Amino acid sequence: SLLQIDFEDVIAEPEGTHSFDGIWKASFTTFTVTKYWFYRLLSAIFGIPMALIWGIYFAILSFLHIWAVVPCIRSYLIEIQCISRVYSICIHTFCDPLFEAIGKVFSSIRATVRKEI
Repeated sequence: SLLQIDFEDVIAEPEGTHSFDGIWKASFTTFTVTKYWFYRLLSAIFGIPMALIWGIYFAILSFLHIWAVVPCIRSYLIEIQCISRVYSICIHTFCDPLFEAIGKVFSSIRATVRKEI
């Protein structure tokens, strides 16, 4: 996973340059044990408060989504549907006859193309 950090990811000796085996093993053990116990210590100290904070945050987020965001969006969609019907009636009532009349005026125009040599 993304947060899985191994000793080789942090202490990467290039090929051809290696410390003594004893130093490498002691460093590996120190790193691994420190990471393991420090994580446990931080989890013991901050785990419950952080769980409380994140629990409250996601509860508020869920509450707002369920009781505010979704109803507002649905209300908007209902209102916009009503407005779109009124708008459509107005367009068909006022614009359609105008454009039909303009179309009839311009329909009698004929254009011809002549090539003169």
